[in-house]
This record gives sequence, structure tokens and C-alpha cells, in this order.
Amino acid sequence: MKSNDQIIILVSTAAVSWWAFHMIKKVLVDTNKEIDLMARTIWGEARGEGQLGMQAVANVIMNRVNRGGWWGATISDVVLKPYQFSTWNESDANRNKARSVDTSDQAFWTASKIASMAYNGQLTDVTNGATHYHAKSVTPAWAVGQTPVATIGNHVFYKLS
Repeated sequence: MKSNDQIIILVSTAAVSWWAFHMIKKVLVDTNKEIDLMARTIWGEARGEGQLGMQAVANVIMNRVNRGGWWGATISDVVLKPYQFSTWNESDANRNKARSVDTSDQAFWTASKIASMAYNGQLTDVTNGATHYHAKSVTPAWAVGQTPVATIGNHVFYKLS
């Protein structure tokens, strides 16, 4: 075997191992809990933004899940990462509301449907691959000098590394 062939096999094995690890981690998670947690995050972040605004938040969550790395490999990893989705910040008034809302709330019912579609790969990405967003009313330090890829409702979206 030539050394180039050995390198290709080594690289291929490493890629398959990384992929297998992330796929196994995703299989081991409780699908219903993941969808529920995403729905609660969508509701907490964008319940006043209508279906398109909620879809955009779901897109950001899934874009981060699909990128993996620092954000994590699962929805839970991504949405519960400290200071990433304000709904889950200790000091946020939405935190307890997001924990207790149920599908009798029309916006949460919608968020649940969107989360299910996103989880199952059935949701169009209306954010052009965005991984970050913020309300129009603020400009966080990380957004300074960045080019938005979408503006949907009261949120501005960015695709960052």
C-alpha cells in the first residue's frame, strides 16, 4: 500500500468516527424531550414574531446543531448553552414561563409544530444559514461590524463561524 493510500484511509476513518460519535449521541437522546425543549426555546424567544419569526429561531437552533463543535451535538446542548438563548438565562422572566407553558397556548402549539418539523428536517431555512440573531432594538458587541443575512420581524440574523 502506498503512503498516500494510508493517509486517505486514516482521514476517512477519522471522519467516519467523528460522524459516528455525533450520530450515536443524537440517537441516544430522547426525541420528544429534544423537540419539547426546542419548542419552549422558540416560544420564549419569538412567540410574538408569528410563524415566520418562530421558524427563523428554529432555523438558528438547527444550524447550530448541524454545525456542532462549540455549540454541541444536540438541541439540548445548543439551547441550554449558557447565554446563547436568553429564555434560559437565570435572570430572564421568560424562563419560568417557558418551563410551564403548554399547548393550550396557541403560540406554543405553533412552536411545537415548528420544532417537530425542524427536528425532522422538514423546515425550510428562511435565515440563509444564520447561527446568531438579536432583537432590532439592541446591538450586541458580537454583531458590530457583522453583515446580516436576514431580517425577519423584530430580529436580525447573522451567519458567523
